[in-house]
Amino acid sequence: MEYSNKTEITEFLLRGFPTLLELQIILFIFFLLAYIITISENSLIIFMIKLNAKLQKPMYFFLSNLSFLEICYVSVTVPKLLVNILTENKAISFSGCMTQLFFFISLMCTECVLLAVMAFDRYIAVCHALHYTRIMNHHFCNKLALTSWISGFTITLIKIYFISKLPFCGPSIINHFFCDISPVLNLACIDMSEAELVDFILALVILLIPLLVTTVSYLCIIYAILNISTTAGRQKAFSTCASHLSVVTIFFSTTLFMYARPKKAKSSDVNKLISLLYAVFTPIINPFIYCLRNKEILNIVTKYLRQSIKYPTFFVCL
Repeated sequence: MEYSNKTEITEFLLRGFPTLLELQIILFIFFLLAYIITISENSLIIFMIKLNAKLQKPMYFFLSNLSFLEICYVSVTVPKLLVNILTENKAISFSGCMTQLFFFISLMCTECVLLAVMAFDRYIAVCHALHYTRIMNHHFCNKLALTSWISGFTITLIKIYFISKLPFCGPSIINHFFCDISPVLNLACIDMSEAELVDFILALVILLIPLLVTTVSYLCIIYAILNISTTAGRQKAFSTCASHLSVVTIFFSTTLFMYARPKKAKSSDVNKLISLLYAVFTPIINPFIYCLRNKEILNIVTKYLRQSIKYPTFFVCL
């Protein structure tokens, strides 16, 4: 498509959730509370893991990485969403849009790999319990976590390079509440086949390989659990994996639908609602899933709550 006679845009307008003023206020309160809860509960998990000797284990080390990631995750999109709800000017500069897109997709790709690492950790814990401490040592855990972050940001850097090279012309309205890949690509002035192909291939790599690792790990885990002779033993082994399996199911089902497509989908209200699921709601419910199904964390939270009731100043100091 020729675009020489068109003015290349330097900023986008995020459409967000246009509604009546009363509903805008309700949305603002809702998203603000969701943001505060997400930051608070994930910070609490990091705090508990860091200060409790009983939680100095690989599983909780990776969980603290996941909690930090989700704090960053919501901080990339929700503050801008809150500002746009309150103001009439919903513009975001081209560089700001590319920056938001880069960090959001980087964190999402990092989470893909990190969830696979956590599945591998559970596989070693269940299927090779006697060698678990030797295999999942501190040095190896640090390498796995670092690999998750580096791979997520590296793959996204390649994606953003091809997207940012595209010329964008009017209309400059993005039918979304943040800069996501599909809504941005749909505004390109020229054929975007190359950027779409690169994005699709890299999406398959960063989604399907971790998903394959996770699936194989859990197949081995299920096989090992079924071979445990006692019911109590099977329940104990499964309880260590159930919370992570729930998070994996929610995360991969939504991200595969949104990003593993050969052609970018047109922006729609349905896509915005699905994006809300993994960009806002999932970071809220993940800590609850991990905590409610984890006796060690539950016991520590209960202990802190009892101490806060008995000694209020103790909890304030924490």
